[in-house]
Amino acid sequence: MARENTRPRRNNEEKDDMIKKLVCINRVTKVVKGGRHMRFSALVVVGDGNGKVGMGTGKAGEVPEAIEKATTAAKRKMIDVKLVNTTIPHEVIGKFGRGSVLMLPAAEGTGVIAGGPVRAVMEAAGIKNIRTKSHGTNNPYNCIRATIAGLESLKTAEDMARLRGKAVEEIIG
Repeated sequence: MARENTRPRRNNEEKDDMIKKLVCINRVTKVVKGGRHMRFSALVVVGDGNGKVGMGTGKAGEVPEAIEKATTAAKRKMIDVKLVNTTIPHEVIGKFGRGSVLMLPAAEGTGVIAGGPVRAVMEAAGIKNIRTKSHGTNNPYNCIRATIAGLESLKTAEDMARLRGKAVEEIIG
């Protein structure tokens, strides 16, 4: 029989139910008079698995510090994603810079059909059935920003009915 761990957590870490996905780590170099100054840059996606997702970047001298900075930045910049069951309500194209991500709703059982950075965003947001295609760039920063821009622009039938002053049945048809 398993027992719960009742010991207090070290370093005052709070226990949160966030899904954290490390997308990439880059070693960056700043050339100064005395030589090269190496640091690390981290890109992290954080979500609650229930329609909230955020992206953050962090830079520090050590990898764990950079990841921690990126995680706190992602938690601050979380957005709400409109979901219908386990997919998105309608087709959408998210754009950022030269990158664009086409997102299509999918039937139950399809799964997440997405590449690297886009997959991390979908899993953190709690989207279980979706088809995506990334165009233009494979830069993870731009892919994630385009994905989040597309997810932010989603509207449900209830939202459209409220905007137009109609009933939901009139919108759906």
